[in-house]
Amino acid sequence: MNGPDTPSLSPAPSGPFLSDVYALRERARAHIEQGPVTEDYPLEPQRAVAILNVALATELVCVLRYRLHYFMAEGMQAGSVAAEFLEHSNEELSHADLLAARIVQLGGEPNFAPDTLSAQSHAEYVRATSLRDMIRENLIAERIAVESYREMIVYFGEDDPVTRRLLEDILATEEKHADELRSLFAQ
Repeated sequence: MNGPDTPSLSPAPSGPFLSDVYALRERARAHIEQGPVTEDYPLEPQRAVAILNVALATELVCVLRYRLHYFMAEGMQAGSVAAEFLEHSNEELSHADLLAARIVQLGGEPNFAPDTLSAQSHAEYVRATSLRDMIRENLIAERIAVESYREMIVYFGEDDPVTRRLLEDILATEEKHADELRSLFAQ
C-alpha cells in the first residue's frame, strides 16, 4: 500500500554524505571485533596507539614527579606550593586515565610498565631539592607537554576528531598548569 505520499521503509539512497546503508551494515557485522575502529578510520591504529602511549608515559612520569615534589616541598611557601603540586598530580592522573581509555578504544593496550615509562616519556623525572627548583622542573615539564600535545593534535587533526578533542582538552589543562607555575616561579 505504498503510494506517492506514503514514506518508504527502505533506507535512503546514497548521496554525497551518506554511505550505502546496506554496505555500512555489512561492514559493521563483518568487523564487529574491532569495536569503534571502523574500516574508514584513516590513521594506522597501531601508530595512533603508540603516540598515545607516549602521552600516557609522559602523564605518569609527571604524576610521580609532582607527587615527589608534593611530599618533599619545604620552606615558608611550601604549603601552598605543595597543594598546587598535589592538584597538578591529580589532574595528570586524570589525563592518564583518559588516554588509557582511548588507547583501549583504538584496540591497543595502555603501557603502564614502570621500566619503560621514563624511556617513553617526553618529560623527565627530576628530583629537585629546593622549592624553586621543583617549580622550575615542573614548569619545564609542562612546557614540554604543551609542545608535545600541540604536535599530537596536528597528527590526529581531522582524521581522528575524538582523539584530537581529548588531546585539546588535556592541552588546555597543561597550559593552565604552565601559567600557574610561571606565576609561582616569578615570586
